[in-house]
Amino acid sequence: MISPEIFTAVINSYLPEPQASLLNGILFGVDVKASGEFYYQLKRVGLLHIVVLSGINITLLGVMVSHATSKFSKKISACVTIITIVLFILFVGPDPPIVRAGIMGVLSLVAILFERKKFALYSLFISVVCILFFKAEWLKTISFQLSFGATLGIILFGPKVSIAKGTIPSRFKSEITKDLRTTFSAQLFTVPIIFFYFKQISTIAPLSNILVSFFIPPLMIFGFATALFGKIHYILGLLPAYICYGILTYMVFIIKGLSKVPYGFFVWAPQH
Repeated sequence: MISPEIFTAVINSYLPEPQASLLNGILFGVDVKASGEFYYQLKRVGLLHIVVLSGINITLLGVMVSHATSKFSKKISACVTIITIVLFILFVGPDPPIVRAGIMGVLSLVAILFERKKFALYSLFISVVCILFFKAEWLKTISFQLSFGATLGIILFGPKVSIAKGTIPSRFKSEITKDLRTTFSAQLFTVPIIFFYFKQISTIAPLSNILVSFFIPPLMIFGFATALFGKIHYILGLLPAYICYGILTYMVFIIKGLSKVPYGFFVWAPQH
């Protein structure tokens, strides 16, 4: 089995900090606590979820891939999306949390690809029953609950998978709207879960997610290209690495800037 550490070293050879830690966190779930202040800045702006491999990331990845392949038939789109998720899991390493998130993501996509909400909710319910039967302890994990919450939000309030029509600017605007709506829908039920477990909330999170989340899918594409091509030869990974550096530098600028906004982050400390 290929270890993700092989590719994180490649990423580190191209990018400075904190860009390297941010990309390794997004691609491979590498702990960013070692990055010091940048870790707490991610918490304050409500973007820590982007560097944790969970059901949220996989569900968002799957939905956005399905949007990108929506011009094909529904079956082809579903197959490409599921294959993407499987390859992603194999690439980062099939550890139990990632496999669990992958199963949830695939089952969720089967539901989301159907336009009727009632059928999608029924499919989501069936997936929970299956997990309850085979691995009941998974229901207690934060990863599963975040994945379930993200999926439920997308089913109820996310955009339908459809082909964008009209002029190029109108199609581009439509795709941006879809991705933003998907991101917000996924967070609608996950924010209360995060507050319940960690007793913290970021009031600046909606703005930070608007400004950053749209760049996660292309960053993952060019990030994987950097890791794969760079492993073959350093020169081959230079172009995607430069693209990643540009996106990551923008994200770091937004994260550091918004983390300084007054009253943007609250931690609830109950009185004893």
